[in-house]
Amino acid sequence: MRGNLFAVAVDLVVLTVRDGALCGLLVQRAAPPYAGYWALPGGFVRPREDLRDTAARQLAELTRAATGDAVTGHLEQLASYATPDRDPRGRVLSVAHLALLPDLPEPVADPEAAVSAWRPIDETAGLAFDHDRILADGVERARAKLEYSTLAASFCPSEFTISELRRVYEAVWQTEIDPRNFSRKVTSTDGFLMPTESRAAGGRGRPAQLFRRGPATALSPPLTRLL
Repeated sequence: MRGNLFAVAVDLVVLTVRDGALCGLLVQRAAPPYAGYWALPGGFVRPREDLRDTAARQLAELTRAATGDAVTGHLEQLASYATPDRDPRGRVLSVAHLALLPDLPEPVADPEAAVSAWRPIDETAGLAFDHDRILADGVERARAKLEYSTLAASFCPSEFTISELRRVYEAVWQTEIDPRNFSRKVTSTDGFLMPTESRAAGGRGRPAQLFRRGPATALSPPLTRLL
């Protein structure tokens, strides 16, 4: 890129919960600039693509590489980043998107990366470009949205227990939540959870009830991080 050319890119903040921790998907760059550095997955917008088309394509490629199929999760536009010196190759506007997904197997491949991996959010400092800032903004957006929306279920498989859902909130908010208080709040919110006829396998005692995500998108009253 030279002169006054202005490129448009999409960077993805892809979050999941695995092993009890909120994790982000990172790729290790194989080529300059920042060769060898960890970064968020992303790429430039193709001539006939809308911004969301680019984000959805990149997310589908990542999840299909991990599972053989594209994974349905939550995808939304996060924010735009256009600091003049954010990319040493020239002026680049990045429109970041936030994706919330159930846990995916490793490795997650990326054609422009040497290595791809899930990393706990607390272990992601020192990313390429301005990706530390973008990732932090995405994490805070996710934490805030869990207070007033039903998006926590995006981190869960299609059927899940109340305990599994609670562990999502604990991982994202990085706090412990009283199990009984949490169960009462989420089961009393109209349209948040829909009981199934199935129960979880394994474990001691009576198997736990399995739920699906209901039709509601907003929580009223909202949950708080001080449950």
